[in-house]
Amino acid sequence: MKPAGRTGNGRRRGAPAASNGSSAGAAIGIFDSGIGGLTVLRAITELLPHEHLIYLGDTGRYPYGTKSADTVRRYSLENAAFLADKGIKMLVVACNTSSAVALDSLREQLDVPVIGVIEPGATAAVTRTRNRKVGVIATEATIASGAYTRVLKRLGSDLEIYTRACPLFVPLAEEGWVDNAVAQSTAALYLTSLKRSGIDTLVLGCTHYPLLAEVIAGVMGPKVTLVDSARTTAVAVRETLVRTGLTRRAGASSVSFFVTDTTDRFAKVASRFIGQKVDSAVRIER
Repeated sequence: MKPAGRTGNGRRRGAPAASNGSSAGAAIGIFDSGIGGLTVLRAITELLPHEHLIYLGDTGRYPYGTKSADTVRRYSLENAAFLADKGIKMLVVACNTSSAVALDSLREQLDVPVIGVIEPGATAAVTRTRNRKVGVIATEATIASGAYTRVLKRLGSDLEIYTRACPLFVPLAEEGWVDNAVAQSTAALYLTSLKRSGIDTLVLGCTHYPLLAEVIAGVMGPKVTLVDSARTTAVAVRETLVRTGLTRRAGASSVSFFVTDTTDRFAKVASRFIGQKVDSAVRIER
């Protein structure tokens, strides 16, 4: 794609257009670098059963964690532009990397509410911890960004924060290996030392990780509260829709899927993430 220039109002050409006058009947747009954001979509459908949803998985450029911040911002703005053209009433950034580096840019460019996945999970952790010791598990890129630590410290300056990258959880979730011996031994390897730190709250800081919640809880034990960032993001979506008067309160829901790479694997893996068969997805060119 060609570099975006500037329009007379300061908005970059090619950036998402403002979507004024959104109605409750409009769809919620959701994007992720791949398929992990489907756990966010699933949580939203459970909390808001009447909403129309449009999901864009940028599978052709996955993963974002290995890209520069400028590249991630550009990809995120392009994803938002695609969804804004659908007339969405809200944008959900169901990607930890985009939430860490592109949220401000997206909010600057769109006139609809923009919600990321980091702040809702961090906020819930601060609320739930009793001993002020909070753990965060996520991908290597998210941990390295320090995004969760920054938000947690802003919300609770007295917190002790312990982080751990758990990269193998992502392929385990995508393969559906979420409760077998491989998943259990991997979780034990990653989490045993984290358990010894004495945390009482653990943020699942990757949208793949809720699929492994049972095996993670098995290692951490009953005294540690797990914070599902997908669920907390869905709660933030519901609260924002109520506050802005944009909740769709009746009628059948719908979900549309778009990807930037082949659709066959997406449909297969997506079914594991949302708990039902995905019949089709549309491939778009980048």
